[in-house]
Amino acid sequence: MHAGLAKVAAMQNDLPALSPLRALLLRHAAEGITETAVPGLRLYRSGATTTPVPVVYEPMLCVVVQGRKRVILGERVHYYDAAHCLVVSLELPVVGAVCEASQQAPYLALSVALDRAELASLLLQLPPDRTPVPANVALEVSTMSAPLADASLRLVQLLESPRDIAVLAPLVRRELLYRLLMGPQGPMLRQIAHGEGRLGQVQQAIAWIREHYDEPLRVEALATQVALSNSSLHRHFKAATQLSPLQYQKQVRLQQARERLMAEQTDAASVAYAVGYESASQFSREFKRLFGHPPAEAAKRWRQEVAV
Repeated sequence: MHAGLAKVAAMQNDLPALSPLRALLLRHAAEGITETAVPGLRLYRSGATTTPVPVVYEPMLCVVVQGRKRVILGERVHYYDAAHCLVVSLELPVVGAVCEASQQAPYLALSVALDRAELASLLLQLPPDRTPVPANVALEVSTMSAPLADASLRLVQLLESPRDIAVLAPLVRRELLYRLLMGPQGPMLRQIAHGEGRLGQVQQAIAWIREHYDEPLRVEALATQVALSNSSLHRHFKAATQLSPLQYQKQVRLQQARERLMAEQTDAASVAYAVGYESASQFSREFKRLFGHPPAEAAKRWRQEVAV
C-alpha cells in the first residue's frame, strides 16, 4: 500500500469519526469559510493550497478532517492535519496557509469558538488540577483523541437536524470543552478560564489592547493594570504571543484597517487615522510589509476575490 494511503487508513482506524466527519463537511462546507446554524461552529474548505495570510486567531479548537495546514506564530511554525488538533487560548496574530489540498481531496476543517465563561462554569464541577503549565503557552498542537473526534462529529451532525440544535448543541459543546479540559490542553485552558497565572495576566493585557487599539499605548500603565513589572509584562507577553505589547497593538491596528478597507469605500489616510496611526505614510509602509500590497491595491484585490 502507498505510504500516504497507509497513513490515511491508520488514522481512520484510530479515529473512526474522521470518515463521517469528512462526508458531512463535503456536504455542508462551501469553498472558503462557512458560518453554520450551530453557535460557534465554522466550517472550512479549500480545493487548493493557499498563500500565507496574516490573521488574528480567536480562542478556538480547530479540527482538520482532511489536508494539512501551517500556522506561523512569530518564529514558531506549527503543522496540523487529521491526526492533530489546534487549540488557541488567546487572541493571537498568526500567518496561516493551507499546505495540502486539491480539488480531488480538498482541505476540510472545522473550528469551535472557546468561551471563557463556559470553561469557567465547567471547571466548577471538576476537581482542581495542579499540572504545571509550560511557560505561557497560548497555542498548542496535539494528537487528536478519539473522544474529542467523536464529540466534534456529534456537533457537526446537528447540521443534519436543525430542530435539535437549540437543545443539543449546548450539551455537545459542554462535552467537547470537557474533553479539552481533561486532555493535554487542560492546564493552558484552566489559566485563561479563570484569568489566573501569567497567561491570565497576558490575557488581561491583550483584552485592554484590543479594546483600546486606537489609543496611545503606555506599557508602564498597562503593566501596572495587570499587576506586573514592565520587564515581566514584556517577557511573559512575548513568550505567549511572540510579540511585544507595542508590536501586538500594531498587528491589531493593521487587521482592523484591513477590515475597514474591505467594508468601506474610503481612503487609506482616513483608515490610518481611524485605527490610531498619526502618520498615513507610516501606516502605508507597515500595511504593505504585513499584507504584501499598499492599502488601496490590497483593498481592490480583496473586493475582487469576494466578488468572485
